[in-house]
Amino acid sequence: MIDVNQSRSLMQEWVESDSLRVHMEAVAVCMRAYAQQQAPAEVDRWVIAGLLHDFDYERHPTAAEHPFVGVACLRERGDVDEEIIEAILGHADYSGVARTTPMAKTLFAVDELAGFIVACCKVRPRGIGDLTTKSVKKKLKDVRFAAAVSREDIQQGIKELSVDSDDHIQICIDALRVDGERLGLVRD
Repeated sequence: MIDVNQSRSLMQEWVESDSLRVHMEAVAVCMRAYAQQQAPAEVDRWVIAGLLHDFDYERHPTAAEHPFVGVACLRERGDVDEEIIEAILGHADYSGVARTTPMAKTLFAVDELAGFIVACCKVRPRGIGDLTTKSVKKKLKDVRFAAAVSREDIQQGIKELSVDSDDHIQICIDALRVDGERLGLVRD
């Protein structure tokens, strides 16, 4: 079974973009927070799903290729279990793979939100330091801010995960705050 360090190395081997690397690390951090609550014995597996969910995106950004090329690579390696692979497939609605496991539902629910929170941090004087749920929700209403982030996917993820939107946003903020310095989300 692939471990977290091997997953990070694989991601870094495939991805040159610092912003895409930060995105995948941010998703992994949010996955860790949820796994600690829902599946404490499987934290590393959930982190691996976060680290690898977009690892093929830079090389294969079209819906015809992503995440299918990455999944084929993972299956060929033979060291990534099928639940992780299914979660990666399920994070892309167009894959046709249903999100049936808590891991898959969580990956979908944190993917766009993690990216959105990172965008919020970039425009705040203190970054993640004083970011609040209220601030994130206000920015979500501004369709011009981080326009590429799917608000519909964020809402769908909250619905599928059956969580309160404020709680979900706060869990992700808190998780990212812990790793904020490593992810470049902290400003002085």
